[in-house]
Amino acid sequence: MAIEDLLSELKTKIEEKLPAGTTISNVEFEGPQLVVYTEEPREFADNGNIVRTLAKSLRTRIVVRPDPNVLLPPEKSIEMINSTVPEEAVISNHYFYPDVGEVVIEAEKPGLVIGKHGDTLREITKKIGWTPKVSRTPPIKSRTVKNIREFMRTNHKERKEILKVVGRKIHRECMSKDKWVRVTSLGGCKEVGRSCFILSTPESRIMVDCGVNVGSDENMTPYLYVPEAYPLNQIDAVVLTHAHLDHQGLVPLLYKYGYDGPVYCTHPTRDLMTLLQLDFIDVAAKDGKKIPYESTNVREALKHTITLDYEEVTDIAPDIKLTFHNAGHILGSAISHFHVGDGLHNVVITGDFKYGPTRLFDRAVNKFPRVESVIMESTYGKSNAIQPSLKEAEKHLQKVVKTTLENNGVALIPAFAVGRSQEVMIVLEDAIRKGIIDNIPVYLDGMIWEATAIHATYPEYLNNDLRKLIFQKGQNPFLADCFKPVDSNELRKKIIDNPHPCVILATSGMMNAGPVIEYFRAFAPGEKNTLIFVGYQADGTMGRRIQKGWKEIPVNSRNGNGNEMVSMNMNVEVVDGFSGHSDRRQLMEYIRKMHPHPERVFTEHGEERSCVDLASSIYKKYKIETRALTNLETVRLV
Repeated sequence: MAIEDLLSELKTKIEEKLPAGTTISNVEFEGPQLVVYTEEPREFADNGNIVRTLAKSLRTRIVVRPDPNVLLPPEKSIEMINSTVPEEAVISNHYFYPDVGEVVIEAEKPGLVIGKHGDTLREITKKIGWTPKVSRTPPIKSRTVKNIREFMRTNHKERKEILKVVGRKIHRECMSKDKWVRVTSLGGCKEVGRSCFILSTPESRIMVDCGVNVGSDENMTPYLYVPEAYPLNQIDAVVLTHAHLDHQGLVPLLYKYGYDGPVYCTHPTRDLMTLLQLDFIDVAAKDGKKIPYESTNVREALKHTITLDYEEVTDIAPDIKLTFHNAGHILGSAISHFHVGDGLHNVVITGDFKYGPTRLFDRAVNKFPRVESVIMESTYGKSNAIQPSLKEAEKHLQKVVKTTLENNGVALIPAFAVGRSQEVMIVLEDAIRKGIIDNIPVYLDGMIWEATAIHATYPEYLNNDLRKLIFQKGQNPFLADCFKPVDSNELRKKIIDNPHPCVILATSGMMNAGPVIEYFRAFAPGEKNTLIFVGYQADGTMGRRIQKGWKEIPVNSRNGNGNEMVSMNMNVEVVDGFSGHSDRRQLMEYIRKMHPHPERVFTEHGEERSCVDLASSIYKKYKIETRALTNLETVRLV
């Protein structure tokens, strides 16, 4: 059936189910949702069951939009909005989009704008006709969030056209009578870095992640030239599990070489990935390396990004539905569940996940309606890869920092800007507030403060304890006085030239580049200082060399000409337990407690021995068919 015929049929079905006197003027696909235009938005607002009934009947996501001729003028609408929403919501701005009849209300407390069960939003619609959307005013000013929101507003009309094209592709008619599902590994198998998979059926091709291995020049990119992926314009969608570069760092490259389809991810992943992509090409340029793509490609990817909430079932191809679930790894990280065909097969791709409590997130989800195949990470898959408990890790960190400060030393913590930094920040803030550690400055250098601002913008993605602290008690640990953003070269130089007892959290986490190198160069010779590793150090990185005990460390010279050797006299401490990855016990438990039990498990994202060891153990213990995937192999699932 042609798309126009399908839309006409859907319009007829909707009109048949509407209450008497309620009419619609048009229907159109935009991305994964069906948009219904009406001159009577108040009727829909009065009866919230209309949309729910239609969505259930038609088995698709439905959005109701008003026709432009029924909208109140923006000035009058603002008056009505402000008189309807409680003052305590603290509205900071209103943004109107006449082409889709939407108004975005930015407020410090979005929940008060929404109201109980969405009552306040419905009341607003009844008064002004516009469809209200709500966004949170960032409690910490974030350049990234501000720029992305402005970019989306500026490109709203172009984005609407992109979504129309995407929507029509998603809802095209299935043509093939064959039924099979295959997965092809293009990177990240028996290695850490450049994660990339193609999930394919006779109808569709979905790319899951497209990462870069920043620690390797030889194996930096996935195998994007193989027939399963190339030409890139035959891919239906790109799905991102989370924002770390080894999972999304080459997404803009796809647009450089012909891809023009959607990217699906959570809201925080969209913001964090943009921050990290721009930093990636900036660092590459400063280091004199080849830049894989330009900032224009980053903007193009952003234009095509469709954000989804956890637990939201979404059509992304004619025969594939996607649902994101919390992965517990970093902000917005998602276990991706793919429902293929009409019950043909269900695939779970975990990305990186943490099946254990952390200071930031709830543990990863492993309960699904159906699951037959699982593709899971194996970073700590070896039998002896056991991490201490979170309490032990926190005590260890506090002890190391306390001892260093008592010796008038500097505690330098290389950390990933996203995830580990915020975890460590909360532990340090808690220890300082309770007097366990002296009230010393905790300097945040690199992208850490910007990434923290994005965390503060999306508290609904944090765990229950943090949400209660922020929403009910009005305490946001990210805003504590002890945290000092290093926002200039002058401040960094001042810290280095005038050493004093303090903690410095600086990127990058594996000491490949970034401001941590400047601090390391300054403080490595001092015996009173301590270098504290709180995250995984991959082979080939400076962090791994230091862990191995190297006493002379080559770093880029200040003038950019070659390397200079730095004497390594500072103490080195590895504080395990803060990793955003599951350790061996958690990986095994994740599968043991998965409901329903999968029929087969494939391991990836780990050194070869880790992947093989985990696959072997799952088979022996649970009698589930397993396999450690190898790059460039295709496995038929059905």
